Amino acid sequence: MIHEKFNTTTNILETIYSESVTLTDVVNYIIATKNNKQYPRILKIISDTRNAVFNFSIEDLNYIVVEKNNTLKKYKSLISAIIVDNPHNTVLTVLYKELAKTNNYKFEIFATKSAAISWLNTQKT
Repeated sequence: MIHEKFNTTTNILETIYSESVTLTDVVNYIIATKNNKQYPRILKIISDTRNAVFNFSIEDLNYIVVEKNNTLKKYKSLISAIIVDNPHNTVLTVLYKELAKTNNYKFEIFATKSAAISWLNTQKT
């Protein structure tokens, strides 16, 4: 499951991943972000996956990258920090980071929420 809330105080989209997270969950979340016209066009995102298990394959990452690239057409840039704390999610996240590299997409991986927030706050918008 994926739940998101835009924090108007910090201007950060806060996303919580929990339980089993499927490819469909991720794609639907990306499409919803793409279609949201109220988010800032330079969007900062923090994703907390500490209570989730990614239930998709390495091959599925390519589809996620395609959807992310479609979303980037609607934004000036996306700046995303993800919190990961288990080996399975870490492997998928590291591979995704390599596949998803583009000029207007910054993506970093963190073990703690405080480190992720600190990094997001240093990113220029």
